[in-house]
Amino acid sequence: MLDAALLSIDGLCVAYDGSNALNGVSLQIHRGELICVVGANGAGKTSLIRSISGIVPSSSGVVKMNGVDITGMPPWEICERGIAQVAEGRQIFGGLSVEDNLLLGGSLKRAKAGQLETLEFVYRLFARLRERRRQLAGTLSGGEQQMVAIGRAIMSKPEIVMFDEPSIGLSPALTDVMFGVVKRLHEEGITVLLVEQNVAKSLALSNRGYVLENGSIVLHGSSGELLSNPEVQRAYLGM
Repeated sequence: MLDAALLSIDGLCVAYDGSNALNGVSLQIHRGELICVVGANGAGKTSLIRSISGIVPSSSGVVKMNGVDITGMPPWEICERGIAQVAEGRQIFGGLSVEDNLLLGGSLKRAKAGQLETLEFVYRLFARLRERRRQLAGTLSGGEQQMVAIGRAIMSKPEIVMFDEPSIGLSPALTDVMFGVVKRLHEEGITVLLVEQNVAKSLALSNRGYVLENGSIVLHGSSGELLSNPEVQRAYLGM
């Protein structure tokens, strides 16, 4: 049996310059799940992630973490409550070393006590980062920089990690690696919210999925149900 929702979003609306990016989005993620939100470019996926993390304010709706209303809290406080985000485009600190980038992620109060243990876990997950730990992060390849971004999120000892388009800009081979990392984190007990344009791979990996179109949830269900849905097959899978 699933516990009560770890992360609950109810009626979330976000607008930019009078234009709605999200129109009353509601979804729930239970502890231990791997949930995906899929949709085309411009569907509102990044707005959803950024609003949950407090970077973009919502115009209405409620976001709860462990039953506590976190709507409108500053991003740093949301991080302290156990939500980590792997942002689209990586957004690492290129002038700092790989290890310094990772340690920044472990600077939260919730993460400091086990910082070195978590760092070792990240290096086991990404052996390449251990090899390059003294190297400036800005000199790494795109795939390696994505590893740094994921590692930095893990360093915060999150209860849930939100991935915003982790495969964007990566080769097919590195895309497979990234999805493998998401799977590994889930297997390690971390709850995952995966936001992706790659509908087939995301649904194949996840427990449940939501389809977002023009800022609204138009379909949701188990990943198997969505993969076999004729609308999803026609619109996103080329079938």
